[in-house]
Amino acid sequence: MRNLDITTLRSFLAVAEAGGVTRAAGFLNLTQSAVSMQLKRLEESLGLALLDRSGRGVSLTPAGEQLLKYARRMVELNDEIYARLTATDWEGELVLGVPHDIVYPVIPRVMKKMQRDFPRVRLQLISSYTAGLKEQFARGEVDVILTTETEPGDGAEPLLEVPLRWYGAPTGTAWKTRPLRIAFSRRCGFRPVAISLMEREGFDWELAVDSESDRTIEVSVSADLAVTPILEGHAPAHFELIPPGELPELGKQSICLYASSARPQLIEPLLGALRAEFGVLRGRREIAAA
Repeated sequence: MRNLDITTLRSFLAVAEAGGVTRAAGFLNLTQSAVSMQLKRLEESLGLALLDRSGRGVSLTPAGEQLLKYARRMVELNDEIYARLTATDWEGELVLGVPHDIVYPVIPRVMKKMQRDFPRVRLQLISSYTAGLKEQFARGEVDVILTTETEPGDGAEPLLEVPLRWYGAPTGTAWKTRPLRIAFSRRCGFRPVAISLMEREGFDWELAVDSESDRTIEVSVSADLAVTPILEGHAPAHFELIPPGELPELGKQSICLYASSARPQLIEPLLGALRAEFGVLRGRREIAAA
């Protein structure tokens, strides 16, 4: 009877998600050689090549792609069993605050992992703008917050740097009109950044939509009545990236992490999950850039 080892499957998953052995080793707190040996053992036990190492990075072979979904299910089931039978001391409530525009794709995965690994910890999610979240954090109303900032504030842990881009309607023409019609939310932290850059460059623009409602911004942009700044990769599916260089560059924003020092036993697993998921995003960006 042959049995698959959960530890080797966990290493395989980390390599597949991180896109490389070195980065996966960092996430697993193992040496690169230890991870490589585990992968070799897994391939030998199955008699299959799971990774294609011929390119600059590491990609999955067809057999590796097939194994991936099973490996994820087995590791998740293993962790769920272990958590439910042993983690009886982990109990309480945490409040996580996240700007609405970076909820996807990371936060659902983090919440699922926390529920699986720590079923007695209730994780409450609130979504708001960075300024409001920082105020709530300062008052002790939120345990952990993520922010989007041009410059990380005191006590911030930068997780990822993301370009701020212009988005409009698919096949739209609003970005070609002058003055450029822009839709802004009144509380959006990107608003002063974009206005400052437009004014500094003397670009002809006007405020087309000034609203408290993000839905109003979405409808206006989707209708090709205006454009709006959004973090690259975080725009709604019905928005289209305006080709870089056509409008003034908006620079980059840092996604930052702020955490309370209270209740570290509960908070540290959440911080670890957030760091790991944003680490995966950072790795994918680095691979794409290379």
